[in-house]
Amino acid sequence: MNHKVAFSFADGKTLFFPVGAGEILLDAALRNGIKIPLDCREGVCGTCQGRCESGDYTQDYVDDEALSSLDLQQRKMLSCQTRVNSDAAFYFDFDSSLCNAPGPVLVGASVSHVQQVSASTAMLTLRLDAPLDFLPGQYARLQVPGTDSWRSYSFANRPGEQLQFLIRLLPDGVMSNYLRERCQVGDRLQLEAPLGAFYLRHVSQPLVLVAGGTGLSALLGMLDQLVDNGCEQPVHLYYGVRSAEDLCEAERIKAYARRLAGFRYTEVLSNPSPEWPGKRGYLTEHFEVAQWRDVSADMYVCGPPPMVESIQQWLLDQALDGVQLYYEKFTQSNI
Repeated sequence: MNHKVAFSFADGKTLFFPVGAGEILLDAALRNGIKIPLDCREGVCGTCQGRCESGDYTQDYVDDEALSSLDLQQRKMLSCQTRVNSDAAFYFDFDSSLCNAPGPVLVGASVSHVQQVSASTAMLTLRLDAPLDFLPGQYARLQVPGTDSWRSYSFANRPGEQLQFLIRLLPDGVMSNYLRERCQVGDRLQLEAPLGAFYLRHVSQPLVLVAGGTGLSALLGMLDQLVDNGCEQPVHLYYGVRSAEDLCEAERIKAYARRLAGFRYTEVLSNPSPEWPGKRGYLTEHFEVAQWRDVSADMYVCGPPPMVESIQQWLLDQALDGVQLYYEKFTQSNI
């Protein structure tokens, strides 16, 4: 029985390969052309060190000087001593170029559906020509049909035969104009993927998911995976947009509430109409500080740079050392 393993690197590249039952992880990587830096291969030097982000694994031998007890608690591992017992993802804090690793792949796809899901957002659904592996939270570069332009969008679902992308509709943008004016079912395009070091890690404590605008896309993919994995940790989704007309995917979010026992949802509008009955202002004004002082939590934030930076500063100001932050800043294209 083979397990599917993902290796992610500091430059945002992710590689997938099979690992046989009982096989040493390093051996499987080398067999698949991924040349992880190594030296002793005896669990002593620590050269092939990484961190398990999700999945079950064991290690044959680890010298105390290679990994401390704290390192082991943090799920750090040595590739030369690791055997996986499930599908798994590992992170290495160096660039993939050190491994002579291939880059992201180009995959052909066709449009299967496009729908405007809010005043400012469309959902583009593509059918792939060939399977594509990625980690929920990552993104792809899409070529706009009929042009030489490429645009980057986060996956809005977990891996499957079809891909979804939430796309902001600009007044005059290359992708926006295509979606509004010319997009037809069956249109052909290419995409480059997977890209990005923002993805769902091993879930062992409460989750706080924070989306600004179409940053919701990456978090929808994570929520799909949490549902499929039967997540037992509390999950709180915060979603911030300018006005009520910008909110989208309401029914999908309600479905998460039915399928995840500890799911909560908070939407915040920064520029609502006077009639808006819900929360308004900035997302940080509605974070639950007291609750996060008592427990550790993983926070995943995806949105424009000012929003991400304000949350980083807020965490520092509140001295919430128990909150582990993962984030993806994206800069909206203006053309």
